[in-house]
Amino acid sequence: MPEYINLRGHELYCYEWENDGEAIVLLHGGLSKTASWNYIMVPPLESDYHVFAYDRTAHGFTGDQKGSLHFDFQTQEAIAYLEDVVKEPAHIVGYSDGGIIALLVAIKRPDLVKSIVAIGANYHYSAALSEFLEANVSEEDQAEYNLISPDAPHTLLEKKLRMNQIWKTEPDISLSDISSIQCPVLVMAGDDDVIKHDHTIALYETLPLGQLAIIPGTSHGLIKEKPALATAVIMQFLEDLSYPITRQPIRRTNNQPE
Repeated sequence: MPEYINLRGHELYCYEWENDGEAIVLLHGGLSKTASWNYIMVPPLESDYHVFAYDRTAHGFTGDQKGSLHFDFQTQEAIAYLEDVVKEPAHIVGYSDGGIIALLVAIKRPDLVKSIVAIGANYHYSAALSEFLEANVSEEDQAEYNLISPDAPHTLLEKKLRMNQIWKTEPDISLSDISSIQCPVLVMAGDDDVIKHDHTIALYETLPLGQLAIIPGTSHGLIKEKPALATAVIMQFLEDLSYPITRQPIRRTNNQPE
């Protein structure tokens, strides 16, 4: 099922679970890969949606390019993937860096995005509660990298060093840009997430059609820590994208349907 496709001159490792339903794209986390979470995310989605995913440049099975780890590059790649491969507006489920990319795509190309699930995502680099750990490579990670990556073995440590530097200055998305996103967005985080809760709440409150879910008893790895609960919340959101009409609206008083 997965295969390499040529996306505007670069070989991208892509997945597709075909279905007549609406398109949904999974965007994995930073320094990760599709296979790290598709076994959790695809089963609840594949019977109702046409599911797409890909290993972003410099991740997983996809080789590196100059500047590829920066968010601008990753966003343009996502836009190209939606235009050339998906070929229709899609729902996007993005984890961590993937959630950031989803938000950036919706800002730059709102015509390509139907809804977003942003899991453990931040709009500004100051959001992390802890300093980034010193880059190191375990024997297990190196062995897997040597097996799957088209890049040379020594580049794994180099990528980690590059990414740690990028995370110190990116992303830097203004709240005014966040407020321009007009599609429904589910903001998710763990109750012990590395992203500050006030940052997550600010993201949610700035989105015109935002919803917020804090998964109890979880960290930044909430999808793997409580997969049944997390995917149930995601599926409920996707099954009814109408803006909530609550019994006692406080934050949503300006966004209720007439």
